[in-house]
Amino acid sequence: MKHLMFSGLFLSAVCFTAVGCGQSSTEPTASSDANSAAESATEPTAAASEIILTSEPAGAKEVIAARESSQDEEEVVVVGRIGGSENPWIDGRAAFSIVDNSLKACSDIPGDGCEKPWDYCCETDKLPGATALVKVVDADGTLIKEDARKLLNLKELQTVVVKGKAKRDDSGNLTVFANQVFVRK
Repeated sequence: MKHLMFSGLFLSAVCFTAVGCGQSSTEPTASSDANSAAESATEPTAAASEIILTSEPAGAKEVIAARESSQDEEEVVVVGRIGGSENPWIDGRAAFSIVDNSLKACSDIPGDGCEKPWDYCCETDKLPGATALVKVVDADGTLIKEDARKLLNLKELQTVVVKGKAKRDDSGNLTVFANQVFVRK
């Protein structure tokens, strides 16, 4: 009985830690998607210079608008800020979450001293419908097996414009299989 109680408490602690501030159980998160990403990842075949755009693609939709209008397998251009959880990255993979620019990161709020402002914990009520998962893929559509922070020189709260194919799930979540990324300065 004590073993079952300890196991339940341990599992609860792990789930709480993995979900983090502002996460919804129906949202795709970097941590919840890590297993499927690891299964489909391959060695990098596309150089960062082939992925990173030097000019912003036209027609970018904010994350909320893209979630509302994008169809499965449709070519999309989506803009958002890297964040949405304490750890918006899939370690060792070119994948991360982005948040609609209408939401305020904690660092955008004067006087807020949040240590991880990219988790958007001040916007928890709006966050579930304002995030998208980005998976950077090679020419064959396979997730690149290199950390996005290293591959694309990215960091939390940067604004990126991603271009690629939309993938929708039954809960309405949006994943963009991006083959091009523009980083706003």
